[in-house]
Amino acid sequence: MDDESRIADLDAVPADSTLLFTVRDGFDEREAVLTRTDDGDAVAYENYCQHWTDVRLDKGSGAARRDGELVCGKHGALFAVDTGTCTHGPCEGATLQSVEVTVDGDGVYLTDDDYEFVQTGSAMEYDLSSDRSLGF
Repeated sequence: MDDESRIADLDAVPADSTLLFTVRDGFDEREAVLTRTDDGDAVAYENYCQHWTDVRLDKGSGAARRDGELVCGKHGALFAVDTGTCTHGPCEGATLQSVEVTVDGDGVYLTDDDYEFVQTGSAMEYDLSSDRSLGF
């Protein structure tokens, strides 16, 4: 494992939420979320709901977790942390797009050949005022 692929210290990965990070796929950057499994390992998924792919699970402050599942705050879909499978909600049976990571010593590293690690947090800019249905 090298420092360029190190996402975070394992201790920095929340067991009750997610840690947001950015990866690059060619010229495209995308967000991913890192979280802990019940056995203390770490898993990562692309940061979007399978029901509406423009809905982010983690908007920058960590995605909610409940009873070992990630919760989509937009419409309540639940995703099993260990598999990424939607267990309840409008996309039931769909699976989050996994991002391969490996725990080595005290660090978590990106080991997915499809992505290059960019940074912890989001590298993307969002208009936080765009949550309104009507614009004036």
